[in-house]
Amino acid sequence: MRCAESLRVQAHFDGELDAISSLNLEQHTQHCGECSELLASLERTRATLRGSLREVRTPPELRARVLRGLDVEDGTGGAQRRTPARRSWRLPTFWWGSLSGAGATVVAGAVAYGVLMLPPANRVVDSVMEAHVSSLMSGHLIDVVSTDKHTVKPWFAGHAELSPVVADFAAQGYRLTGGRVDYLERERAAVTVYQHGPHVINVFCWIAPRGPLPGNVTRQGYHLAFWRSGDLAYAAVSDTGWDELVGLERLLRDLAAKDSTPGSTSASKDSSPATDSSASKE
Repeated sequence: MRCAESLRVQAHFDGELDAISSLNLEQHTQHCGECSELLASLERTRATLRGSLREVRTPPELRARVLRGLDVEDGTGGAQRRTPARRSWRLPTFWWGSLSGAGATVVAGAVAYGVLMLPPANRVVDSVMEAHVSSLMSGHLIDVVSTDKHTVKPWFAGHAELSPVVADFAAQGYRLTGGRVDYLERERAAVTVYQHGPHVINVFCWIAPRGPLPGNVTRQGYHLAFWRSGDLAYAAVSDTGWDELVGLERLLRDLAAKDSTPGSTSASKDSSPATDSSASKE
């Protein structure tokens, strides 16, 4: 009899679980051989598909023809192009019933190819955006509550296994309120949480030793700023203004540069000491 958690393993693999559920499932797979093997099998399948399928980019000429065709269909002539609605990749149920085993394999491979070949930058933006909105709605915004970097930074080392730049910039209008562990593309990320006036700013940090990061974008009223510091990638997300968001990015970049300079002192030592209000939820 299959483990009752097998469906949740697949949901975890697809990035459909929230951070707390993912952590619980990770603990489960450490003690359940069946679920551990299922997760490993899914990882092997994805690696095989990525290794055997060639990336194909749409020729500019074809894209232009499609857009012109959409303009004609809408009757706009390109004056006011409508954004195409997102369509589901799921095939009607009766299609699957009519396919043989080989046919179903081909269709499944094509669907997987379409999903896996999404530009990595777009996947990162979607993942950061989803994690940010989820933290605001689920109540899982902060795991360790503190305004003191000497509380938050060591907590990350024990829970996220990485050491992001952390400081309280209350004097500049960015008050450190704590941190949490989240997931981006099924990888652990350290999230430092700041309060800027009435706005919450999530600063995600994860290990990304290679590959381009997305450019700064706006999604659904939220601004997302991306940058890199060594092997660590950062993304700051908030509904505050662009100038305010980039202001925090600049402070964190400057602090990272100072910390990486031999013999330098951290910017946090130059500012007035913060009052610790640590009260970890764990």
